[in-house]
Amino acid sequence: MPITPATATHSSSNGTAEAILLELVDENGVTIGTAEKLAAHQPPGQLHRAFSVFLFDEQGRLLLQQRALGKYHSPGVWSNTCCGHPYPGEAPFAAAARRTYEELGVSPSLLAEAGTVRYNHPDPDSGLVEQEYNHLFVGMVQSPLRPDPEEVGTTAFVTPAELTERHAKDTFSSWFMTVLDAARPAVRELTGPSAGW
Repeated sequence: MPITPATATHSSSNGTAEAILLELVDENGVTIGTAEKLAAHQPPGQLHRAFSVFLFDEQGRLLLQQRALGKYHSPGVWSNTCCGHPYPGEAPFAAAARRTYEELGVSPSLLAEAGTVRYNHPDPDSGLVEQEYNHLFVGMVQSPLRPDPEEVGTTAFVTPAELTERHAKDTFSSWFMTVLDAARPAVRELTGPSAGW
């Protein structure tokens, strides 16, 4: 679930560019080191920490995003509200809130942990591999979206029935159903039985 183009760097305090690092973890989610982002996604992939966010409106509809066409990994596909990687040492909760604001221009409300899921999803189009220990979060969106066009192509709020219809005809990220299914108990708790999740 890359969060920025693979070639992106950020400036250090002395003005030099630094590679974006991910936190490598063992099968129990314990940090064991770091790796440069693109290297961590090269086959066979290195297990690293990630997060996935599912935000809902007050009608219980899920906010989806279509990833921007300029993304190096899974461009143009539909996926959950927001996903990405914490910086080494950054708490997953803080990273989830930070990236949701950076990508969509909103701060989630009632954001809550929804468990973790570990998966290995190759992406045949890019040749990259998602080996992730993923922290899941659910919450509400209660203010207008201001998506960053470098990150997000478009957005949609969907009911469960609309998601089923869209999933049958549109291309979704390889990890989408894995993370949604893992988050469903927390989603149901947040949205209530009438929402149908």
